[in-house]
Amino acid sequence: MSWWGKLIGGSVGFLFGGPIGALLGAAVGHSFDHAKIVGSGNFGFGNPERVQIAFFTATFSVMGYLAGADGKVSDEEIAVVDTIMRNMQLTPEQQQAAIRLFNEGSRPDFPFDETLEQFRRECHGRRSLIQMFIEILLGTAMADGNIHDSERSILYYVCDHTGYPRADFERMVRMMRAGQHAGGTAGFDRKYSSDDTRLRDAYGVLGLSMEASNEEVKKSYRLLMSQYHPDKLVSKGLPDEMMKFAGEKTQSIKAAYDLIQSSRKLH
Repeated sequence: MSWWGKLIGGSVGFLFGGPIGALLGAAVGHSFDHAKIVGSGNFGFGNPERVQIAFFTATFSVMGYLAGADGKVSDEEIAVVDTIMRNMQLTPEQQQAAIRLFNEGSRPDFPFDETLEQFRRECHGRRSLIQMFIEILLGTAMADGNIHDSERSILYYVCDHTGYPRADFERMVRMMRAGQHAGGTAGFDRKYSSDDTRLRDAYGVLGLSMEASNEEVKKSYRLLMSQYHPDKLVSKGLPDEMMKFAGEKTQSIKAAYDLIQSSRKLH
């Protein structure tokens, strides 16, 4: 949580210009020098703590923008934000900052394009961070069980402007739907209407069809476990507080693979 201490101490604010600097100032009550954008010394572009602050700021503000895309913020979307904050085990001060960021994002004058562009630069080309960012946004959009046209349009825009392929996004949608249908990390142990449905969801979590070869199953499993490995994500700048998402994701992937492995008797 060292990034938070530096943030509230005001010692890093001057390094963030543009919309992220303005959002940070609104969230934590500091007057940052928004004219500067290029950091120096040990806190320049690519520094993990700097990326963590940018990730936190962009995630909650763009969540607010996405939640208000259909003209209103639903109870389900608010519940998703509450769940994310609980999962992150944020301090009261961090929760207040997250809520302020969310509210800033839902304002009509939120600088969406500029925030997204600065976030892309701050991520320094780290695809795993961009993927996690999009996945959290997708979870917000799917809070009510559907992706509305306005939400899909925004998510496509995010993909296009962060370099994340739309085909990979659609695969993410299918995987998340399968995970939601399964009921979470322990979902494959719950009562299903049929074993076929349970198994189909397991394949969906791995982004595969039931016709996938044994090699495709193993390859997808290894790739996904690598993508969501907590240590790897932390080293690339994902805030420690968001590690629970990565941990839950790997649990779900492993549970799905174990079920498929059992059905195919893979070793």
